[in-house]
Amino acid sequence: MEELTFVFARLKGLLLTEMTAGRAVEDLAEAVKKSIPGSLGAGVSLIDEQGRKRSTGYTDDVVATADALQYELGQGPCLTAWAAESSVQVDDVRTDDRWPLWQKAVAGLPLRSTLSTALVHNGRSIGALKVYSPLPSAFSGQDRKQLALLASPAATLLGSAQPDSAPAAATRALQEALGTRDLIHTARGILMERHGLDGEQAMRRMLSEASATKTDLRLIAHSVLDGTAGSSH
Repeated sequence: MEELTFVFARLKGLLLTEMTAGRAVEDLAEAVKKSIPGSLGAGVSLIDEQGRKRSTGYTDDVVATADALQYELGQGPCLTAWAAESSVQVDDVRTDDRWPLWQKAVAGLPLRSTLSTALVHNGRSIGALKVYSPLPSAFSGQDRKQLALLASPAATLLGSAQPDSAPAAATRALQEALGTRDLIHTARGILMERHGLDGEQAMRRMLSEASATKTDLRLIAHSVLDGTAGSSH
């Protein structure tokens, strides 16, 4: 916790640009790794409204690889935590088949369990914290609570990250992002009601379809509303 306090003290009061946000997530990843005993490595990602990374920091190459595969495939525990605005725990990557493409892709990595939690700022998910372990069932309920506690001040700090662009452009981007988020939430609600799914299952269905068809998640959400995708199986 001393390491985290130091990181937060360094960042407190900063209006972060994308450049400083990149350094911030690297510092935070290192602090998270030290705060969760037994972790192989940790990562922090800022994610845009379509599930694409904006800034990412990691402590070890294996974390970078596992995360990069999630962004490439459009599925995985970190993206699910971001999309569902919750925590996601995987006790054994080899037997947890919620993300089959990612599960297969990381089979050769020294990963067995992982814990991810969303970074929620001003009512919207801006990214996720995650830790990985080479051992199955490495993370306890207390670890899950601790990571969630760390996520709250981290989201407050990182939520001030702004791109180096004109205020008008930033305003337009924010309006578009909020519109996209509402669209995705609406589509998720439709799938939940139509198929009796919970929020995480509905989001995974859209992410999987986006990955399989190499289509933007926003377009998949539109097609759900139109009744042409993610609704018949």
